[in-house]
Amino acid sequence: MTQTIKHPLHPFHILPSSPWPFFIALSLLIITISAVFYMHRYTYSGYFLILGFISLLFILFFWWRDMIIEANSGFHTFKVQYGLRLGMLLFILSEVFFFVAFFWAFFNSSIIPNIQIGHIWPPIGIQSLDPWDIPFINTLILLLSGITITWAHYAMINGYRKDTILGLSFTIILGLIFIFMQYLEYIEASFNISDGIFGSVFFMATGFHGFHVLIGIIFISICLIREIFYQFSQESHLALEAAAWYWHFVDVVWMILFLSVYVWGN
Repeated sequence: MTQTIKHPLHPFHILPSSPWPFFIALSLLIITISAVFYMHRYTYSGYFLILGFISLLFILFFWWRDMIIEANSGFHTFKVQYGLRLGMLLFILSEVFFFVAFFWAFFNSSIIPNIQIGHIWPPIGIQSLDPWDIPFINTLILLLSGITITWAHYAMINGYRKDTILGLSFTIILGLIFIFMQYLEYIEASFNISDGIFGSVFFMATGFHGFHVLIGIIFISICLIREIFYQFSQESHLALEAAAWYWHFVDVVWMILFLSVYVWGN
């Protein structure tokens, strides 16, 4: 008797059961709780915070591995890619509202400073950073990285593999330089996160932005590795496209941070 193999009659990919969403939620819960305890200086909370970040990166590695296997196996049809693009756009939209909370706190405190901070912004005793020093250099670095990631994207579309690799590599290097410069800025700052509303908003907003830059570097590095191993083509390079969108979002957030927190808030 001949056995017939049934092929799906739809262009969608029905996902099998996956443990990664649950473990991602668990690691994020560990990060959130340990971060709160760390800010209240509880013993050993820093170790749990590091554990949460390590577990998050570990789980993301396996989740991304599964998605890469799906893509290379032909499961990412045009319909599936459309859904993934939509999901990426919604994710970036959620990130926009995440940073809106920080900007809301900043403008709420700086436009009409209350009596607790002396009716003045920056508050009395806070020596704000010079926006035309490291922040301006970092702005130029991120703007240049936006150009290099766009170069890599269009090189991929037009089939220039060498230029794609160079563009991705330059973007990663510029991102690492940005993080290093931000580290120098932090150690030179005369205030810290516990110095009232100014320190809290400044370090939370710029710190989370730096964390997003780090995630973007990891994202682009994976795309670079996949391009080196010939896993992208002119017609199929959704991961690189999503990485470019994410990186441009990081650029735009930094420009708003620079103009509002550094320049206007100074």
